[in-house]
This record gives sequence, C-alpha cells and structure tokens, in this order.
Amino acid sequence: MQAASTALRATEPYDIGHAHPTARDLKDRARRLAVHCASFRGARPLIAYWQLGSTLALFAATIALMFVTVQTHYWLTLLLALPAGGLLVRLFIIQHDCGHGSFLKGRTANDLVGRLVSVLTVTPYEVWRREHAKHHATSGNLEERGIGDIDTLTVREYEKLPAWRKVWYRIYRNPLFLFGFAVPFYFMVMQRLPVDHPLPRRQAWASVMALNLALVAFYVGLGFMLGFWNLLLVALPVVHIASAAGGWLFFVQHQFDEAHWNRPPDWDVQVAAVFGSSYYVLPPVLNWFTGNIGLHHIHHLNSMIPNYRLMECLKSSPDLQSLNRLTLWESFKCVRYKLWDEDTQKLVGFDGSVP
Repeated sequence: MQAASTALRATEPYDIGHAHPTARDLKDRARRLAVHCASFRGARPLIAYWQLGSTLALFAATIALMFVTVQTHYWLTLLLALPAGGLLVRLFIIQHDCGHGSFLKGRTANDLVGRLVSVLTVTPYEVWRREHAKHHATSGNLEERGIGDIDTLTVREYEKLPAWRKVWYRIYRNPLFLFGFAVPFYFMVMQRLPVDHPLPRRQAWASVMALNLALVAFYVGLGFMLGFWNLLLVALPVVHIASAAGGWLFFVQHQFDEAHWNRPPDWDVQVAAVFGSSYYVLPPVLNWFTGNIGLHHIHHLNSMIPNYRLMECLKSSPDLQSLNRLTLWESFKCVRYKLWDEDTQKLVGFDGSVP
C-alpha cells in the first residue's frame, strides 16, 4: 500500500477507501502536496497593491456612508456595518499575509503595510506575527495548544477538572459567548495589554503600546472631526462584526469533523498542517471578503503563498480540492464539537458523542 501511495502525484485524488492510511501514508501524501504548493509561493506586487488599494478605498467609502447615516438612519448604519466588517476582515488577512512575509516582496515593505493596516484592525502587528508563527509551528500538537487557537481540552483533561472549571469551560465553548463576547473582547480589550504574549517583555510592550498610541492619535483625531459619539456608534459594530467573523474562521479552520491532533513523537508538522486544517468551501463573495483564508489546508502547508494565489494553487490540484471539505452549511454543526477524544481521534460533544 505504501508503494502505491508514494506513486500518486499531488495533483491526483487520493483513494483511501480501500483501507485506513498509515502514518507513513499520511506523511508521504503531505510531502507531495507540500511540493505542489511550493510552486505557488511568492508575492505578485501589482496584484498585492491593487488588493490593498481597492480594499482600503471600499472600506473608506463604506465608513463614510455610515457617518452620513449615523444621526438620521442608524438602522442603515448598522446594515452598512456588515460589508464594512467584511472589508475589515479582508484587511486583517492582508496584515496576516504581511506577517508571514508573503503579501509583498521584502521584509521592509511587508512590515510597513502590516503596521499601517494594524491601526484599522486594532491588532498589534509584531505580537500577532510572532504568535501566529508559533501557531503554525505547533498546530495540531496536543502538547503545544493555546497559541492562536480556540482553547480545546481533551476528554480526560475535562473529566479531571473541578466542577467550577467545567462550568467555565462550558460557558467559554458556548458559541453565543465565544463569538458574541469573548473573541471581540480579546481583539478590542486584551490586545491593548502588553501581557501574556510569546515575546520578550520589552518587545511586547513596544509592539502593543506603539499601536495603542497610534490608535489614540487616529481615533481622537477622527472624534474631534466627526464627533466622539458618532465615532463610537460607527466603529464599535464594525470591529465587533469583524472580530466575531474572524473568530469563527479561526474556529472552523481547525474544529471540524476530520480534524487531526496528536502528541509527539507521533505529531508531524506537515501532516498536522494539511490534515488538521479545513478547506472551507465558501461562496465566491465570502471568499473575497475573507481573502481565501478558507483554503486553510493550503495556507498551513505553505504560509508563503499570498492569499491572492491560494485559489490558483487549489484549482491545480484535485487532491487539495477533495481534502477536508467543509461547506458553509456543514460548518454550523462544528459548534457542537467541544472536546478532543484521544481514544477515537475525534472531536466530540460534552456527552462524548460525535455530532
């Protein structure tokens, strides 16, 4: 079986119907897919600058319309907050790509754009870049959870918790709390604090406080020009929608039916990347707003592929197109996943059943 598996090309569908793939099979398949994805890495500056400029222009125009309507038709302001929030997600993906060094050519250009965009995404660039790099290096590793993840306990870990911790974990994993409050609170409040980051203390302070000062200067200036109450009524729903949507994307990218987790020495970074990340099959308009980040199995396998080349990589590989598919409708059931069962190698609900 291993010889037959090795003979398959990365661009061909992989048939596992005949047997469960071995760890060697999974590694071989991941290596072949990694070779395929490597040919799509590298920035295309003209595409990148067009994406940045057009997204900023649309975002600015939408925000301007929100300010025009905020005092007379606030229902329309809130309606406009939906596309504005989507555009802010798209800007976050641009910052995210800059952090990987994939959006533009050269570290200096990526860092400059990433830091400028961070004023809109309210996410400290250097802190996020380091935290996200750690997430990529440890994704699917049960010994290295908690960086860039939605907190997920194993069944045995949950069973050992005292009663009050179990109650808190249940509250935390409730989708209304998680996406309605916890994730927006993290983006808007916790990221203002230079603590609990995987950076030397001095660097964490520099990154977080530099952005905080930039935020004060930017939003105080807007407040004096447009009114502080108007600013709050416009900015708060936009950032809340964008952060909640971003949190949902973080969630379904690794919390889906075929998720893959393991412990060293059985854990493998490439296997975890491609088999532990979903292919979120979204309508074209949502792919546009989310910068194709739903093609997460490709992104984790090679983070140097910029968002505007992910679809090209996907379309050239039937194997990638068939792997870990998660439709928009199917993704809603993912909220029922609560714990990782190491015995069955499956995400399960609190009752131990597979949703």
